[in-house]
Amino acid sequence: MKNPNPKTVSKLEDLPNIGKKMAGYLELADITTPHSLIGQDAFDMYNRLCEKTGKKFDPCVIDVFMSVIDFMEGGEAREWWKFTCERKKTLLDSQEKKST
Repeated sequence: MKNPNPKTVSKLEDLPNIGKKMAGYLELADITTPHSLIGQDAFDMYNRLCEKTGKKFDPCVIDVFMSVIDFMEGGEAREWWKFTCERKKTLLDSQEKKST
């Protein structure tokens, strides 16, 4: 896995877990630079991506978005699948709040 410096990374493709295709997804979600990830919400980014393309992507895309947001906000570079449990818990908590 790539291990760039979040303070100096300048291209989306230089981020951990990001290749050419995923960089394109980030751009469709209105993310144009690594630093524009700071303060973003991966679920909102995913929804923007789905709305702009008119299709539903695999929820693992959220995990990738979570991984690069975390990295740019000071976390260590981790594989995207390390965020799957966090995504599932967040979605479950959201569903539980809606049902109460």
